[in-house]
Amino acid sequence: MTARAGQTAAAAVGCAASRAAYRGRFAPSPTGPLHFGSLVGALASWLDARAHGGAWLVRIEDIDGPRTVPGADREILATLERFGMRPDEPPVWQSTRTPLYTRAFAQLSATGLVYPCGCTRKEIADSLASRSARHATLAYPGTCRGGLAGKPARAWRVRVPDGAAAIVSFEDRWQGAQQQDLATEVGDFVVKRADGQWAYQLAVIVDDADQGITHVVRGADLLDSTARQIYLQRCLGLPEPAYLHVPLVTDANGEKLSKQTGAAPLDVSRPLPALQDAARHLDLVPASGNWNATTLAAFHEEATTLWARRFEVPRR
Repeated sequence: MTARAGQTAAAAVGCAASRAAYRGRFAPSPTGPLHFGSLVGALASWLDARAHGGAWLVRIEDIDGPRTVPGADREILATLERFGMRPDEPPVWQSTRTPLYTRAFAQLSATGLVYPCGCTRKEIADSLASRSARHATLAYPGTCRGGLAGKPARAWRVRVPDGAAAIVSFEDRWQGAQQQDLATEVGDFVVKRADGQWAYQLAVIVDDADQGITHVVRGADLLDSTARQIYLQRCLGLPEPAYLHVPLVTDANGEKLSKQTGAAPLDVSRPLPALQDAARHLDLVPASGNWNATTLAAFHEEATTLWARRFEVPRR
């Protein structure tokens, strides 16, 4: 992609690369009420924004229509407020931002990076299973790179480079140095799904650029997605935020705590104990070993100081 094409792409999605001030976000999916794992992610992003003296935004990621629970978005916003975390700007909903994703997709298509894929999940699984153990990989095998061979288009994939150009490296503020070979570990990945909905990887980078997000703080379950997102940012000429992935909260079976595994909703009548537990999960513990805060404001102030100290953020 030429520099001019990249500049056009950036302008088209409302990129705010010139904004120097810190802008962070919490981006929940409205598939149900917030649980303790959600609270850990929300608190981490909130504290990082407050420690940097920046803005904290909330984005409702509701582009996956079949999984969206009616009313869950309002419940999430009310819960965040009950826990003392109010966004600095009005929340936005991904479902209202389709034109931005359409424009970014068109820009990728114009560069020849996007192609239609007619493979079903079963066909991809069978293709991978037929490979020898020596060459087994979870990456998409590139079946439709050369054409659909008479099959109808189901999804749209973005082509990743081969060789050294496929290796994406970045420094995670919590997890340290990261590297992923997109060609061998991922393969060409979906940016528009078979059901016509936009894939998370495309929507999230378009939204982050449009909202001028400078720092992304989220759970470690999304660490594996980051290299794909950085690749898309580079293809579209968008700025790359700083990333920080916090350790996941797991259940008794060692599985990620989630709505799908039956995580209990947060008890909004007792926000302070839950916040203190979330802070402990983030390795934030006062020097005394105990939290003395008796109000939400006092807790957030003390936790912000601890976060700033841990990540060596000069308080403003």
